[in-house]
Amino acid sequence: MIAPERAPAKVNLALHVIGQRADGYHQLDSLVVFTDVGDVLRATPAPGLSLDVTGPEAAGLSGEGDNLVLRAARLMQADGLALTLEKHLPVASGIGGGSSDAAAALRLVARATGRALPPDVLPLGADVPVCMSAQPCRMRGIGEDVTPIPPLPQMAMVLVNPRVGVSTPEVFRALARKDNAPMPDTLPAWPDFARFVEWLSAQRNDLQAPACAAVPEIAQVLGALEGSGAALARMSGSGATCFGLFPDLGQAQVAADTISGVRPGWWVRATALL
Repeated sequence: MIAPERAPAKVNLALHVIGQRADGYHQLDSLVVFTDVGDVLRATPAPGLSLDVTGPEAAGLSGEGDNLVLRAARLMQADGLALTLEKHLPVASGIGGGSSDAAAALRLVARATGRALPPDVLPLGADVPVCMSAQPCRMRGIGEDVTPIPPLPQMAMVLVNPRVGVSTPEVFRALARKDNAPMPDTLPAWPDFARFVEWLSAQRNDLQAPACAAVPEIAQVLGALEGSGAALARMSGSGATCFGLFPDLGQAQVAADTISGVRPGWWVRATALL
């Protein structure tokens, strides 16, 4: 029996755009964490290689014949596997669903076949290297430079997506400048939740302002999170998913229930961090 592989949501707590290379790729400096909420990838022996998508968010991938899971499996030269992706994360929502699914496929095929993981997974996407670790990291460069960070204090978060699409290329094009300041070279120790929030509040997501200008619903999400008592509310990635930080899961769940009650059409989840 092949054990399933989790594909947790990736959240950019901070995302600084600090440059752009001659080839057009943007250079980033990002603080990344992963959550208990995510997709699940399963595999069973079968002729050839196939993928079936199930779960509450499966419709978002309908008609997509060659997604990142299959590309990752082919990179591993997988064969004889029927893959099933149980989709719980909204598609193209700034929380790395596709990249985390691809990383899960790489890990699962490696376990199932005994093959070594590929030395370079960046061709699958800028978020795939950090999703391979699925632990709190600092991601720099164009996604290839991934390093662990000091331990985080206990916290939880609420993830909210307004069910509105965001064009990542459009958001990057709308950036006022692309040579913004990075995070400090050395990250501090964070003794408690309050000190972490204080430090994180001084960091940024440089994509948030242009994303809010393109999709006004993102500002509504941020307002809902702030109104629910979040210690900090910010957009993840290029949106439209935003997060609110809370000291514990109980308070996060109360906030999630409140937001869901007012906005039943939004995707809202309270979650602990991995």
